[in-house]
Amino acid sequence: MPVNKMTAHEVTKKIFNKEELFILDVRNEEAFEDWKIEGENVEYLNIPYFELLDGVEEILDRVPSDKEILVVCAKEGSSLMVAEMLSDEGLTVSVLQGGMKAWSEHLEPVQVGNLKDGGEVYQFVRIGKGCLSYMVISEGEAALIDATRMTDVFLDFATRKQVKITDVFDTHLHADHISGGRKIAEQTGATYWMPSKDAQEVTFSYKALEGGQVVTIGNTAIDIQALYSPGHTPGSTSFVVDGKYFLTGDILFIDSIGRPDLAGKAEDWVGDLRESLYSRYRNLSEELVVLPAHFMKIDELNRDGSVAKKLGALFEKNHGLNVEDEAEFRRIVTENLPAQPNAYQEIRETNMGKVTPEEEKQREMEIGPNRCAVR
Repeated sequence: MPVNKMTAHEVTKKIFNKEELFILDVRNEEAFEDWKIEGENVEYLNIPYFELLDGVEEILDRVPSDKEILVVCAKEGSSLMVAEMLSDEGLTVSVLQGGMKAWSEHLEPVQVGNLKDGGEVYQFVRIGKGCLSYMVISEGEAALIDATRMTDVFLDFATRKQVKITDVFDTHLHADHISGGRKIAEQTGATYWMPSKDAQEVTFSYKALEGGQVVTIGNTAIDIQALYSPGHTPGSTSFVVDGKYFLTGDILFIDSIGRPDLAGKAEDWVGDLRESLYSRYRNLSEELVVLPAHFMKIDELNRDGSVAKKLGALFEKNHGLNVEDEAEFRRIVTENLPAQPNAYQEIRETNMGKVTPEEEKQREMEIGPNRCAVR
């Protein structure tokens, strides 16, 4: 039987739709345990490729014969060889086209809402990495927020929507993935904005982003209002869009809060983090729809694949927003930090413009799960 190639987009739709999926992951155990395709109805079997070189007979009783099997590896080659052996045994088999490398880079656009005067807000879900980017569209113009390095996705989407990208924002200096903001601004002539307190070491020109600034997109006065909200970084800035949507960067997530230690300064920055979450955010409308820059777990996705929830609901249920004692908050935040993101120092230097790694090196730097949150 032939081996089908399933694209990252097709797998993403299965995850969004909560379809059953059986995955045979043939990477080594350490790579699998660190980072895998996740979904509500996903079953896993991890058998390293080198254990299957002599055939798949010994695992036939561990894989289903009545459903499709998706074989996954790092770049596709190993999974294809294993899939062909399973297919020869009469099983229905697919491989993930491009492997986990493609999974890491896939972006799925999801419309998260409309603006008052007819504009739209789109969220780009990087499902394999947990990154979330945004495009705000109004009257033929668009703003991008926290764009990833897969710049063609955003440029092609803007072309399809027949809009001109006029402004590009980074909510902070990212440490877990390489920003595509500056590159997109250079290609489109858009204004590139970043917080000045995060830009002290950058090697390129930018427009300083400060709290209280308002940037208008389109002719219908769709306002993006900057709210200075340090803690994850010294310059972290949130945005209130059209008085309805609240882009929180890496300060507040749906089920957790941002980590303050990615420059080795957890003790210094944790006070800023609490001030932003417990004072600045508390002064805002609880009806604002929170749109974070990352998600941590697959169950944070809504039915349509979006990651969004009202601020009031987060005040009730997000554990990071409900630690009344400041000393206890400091202890929780500084003692419950996951491992540092892969190559985070190199990523920070890339986003400062100090180094420009080759594309394959950039892929390697980003491989792995999102680690921007306090556990």
